[in-house]
Amino acid sequence: MGFMATCKELAAASFSGDEERWEAVTRRDPRADGAFYYSVRTTGIYCRPSCAARLARRENVRFHSNPEEAERAGFRACKRCRPKEVGLAAQRAAAVAKACRLIETAEELPSLDALAESAGMSRYHFHRVFKSVAGVTPKAYAAAHRARRVRDELPNSVTVTEAIYGAGFNSNARFYATASETLGMTPTDFRSGGKGASIRFAVGECSLGSVLVAVTEKGVCAILLGDEPGALVRDLEDRFPKASLIGGDAGFEQWVAKVIGFVEAPALGLDLPLHVRGTAFQHRVWRALREIPPGSTTTYAEVARRIGAPKSVRAIGQAVGANPLAVAIPCHRVVRSDGGLSGYRWGVERKRVLLKREAG
Repeated sequence: MGFMATCKELAAASFSGDEERWEAVTRRDPRADGAFYYSVRTTGIYCRPSCAARLARRENVRFHSNPEEAERAGFRACKRCRPKEVGLAAQRAAAVAKACRLIETAEELPSLDALAESAGMSRYHFHRVFKSVAGVTPKAYAAAHRARRVRDELPNSVTVTEAIYGAGFNSNARFYATASETLGMTPTDFRSGGKGASIRFAVGECSLGSVLVAVTEKGVCAILLGDEPGALVRDLEDRFPKASLIGGDAGFEQWVAKVIGFVEAPALGLDLPLHVRGTAFQHRVWRALREIPPGSTTTYAEVARRIGAPKSVRAIGQAVGANPLAVAIPCHRVVRSDGGLSGYRWGVERKRVLLKREAG
């Protein structure tokens, strides 16, 4: 799916109900442009949600999926907001999509000036527009893209250096400066599926079922919940297929005990060093999740706003679902906008129990 199609789909999903649409109209929310249109019975006109015309009475307003639907109902296009023309939000999304493709296909990262020029904007304005649409700055997007390329290149390259340069880094030093955060281990270990890396682990039992805790020399790299201990171990093996997985000794059981204690009594807190790999965007989402106080919940849209990416609700959901550290990174505290419990990687019922315990 293309960038523009994704933006339109996200917008439509965000304004799926008439009350949400009406609220967007009252706010003249440009993010709703293209997601729907509204008509006014008393004027015979239809508009885009951000239209600056005088607000109509709610009882005179109807909503339409597209201009054609409004015209079939007998309404004509507003001459002020011109709903049949490409809206500002769509123009900006297209400009950002073009910039993303330039970043992804360039041998070297284009300068901010070059990207802004391609979009027909000033340097400052482009930077602000890019961040509002993509959720990250152009520099952060480029870094995340190169990190993804490194992860893709490492398993198939003859040398680590070849993968680093193949991903667009101009020097080894620039990559190695952030390698641990990006990959969760050294590039050589990642390239070989964790070969040479030692990961201690153990599986315990708690009221939510089985819990696996895995630790590298830098901290906890996985906390997995499930019904079958064997399935949890296989999950860990899939994550690090060539790592040296070592069953935890008696001393290691203290790590598992701390996790189980936190699951059973959230008020105890969980003070453990974490060692988690992910993209720059995922790390931003996971940091936001750790800032949600026990006993509280938030929505995917609110998390998106907190990290400065209000249009990235779907990407937020994907980052939440990719969380490898159950309870330590409290993805269970994210709920739907209506308060409902949406899908939870380790089961909605476990999510329900965790929230009930945290609520006291």
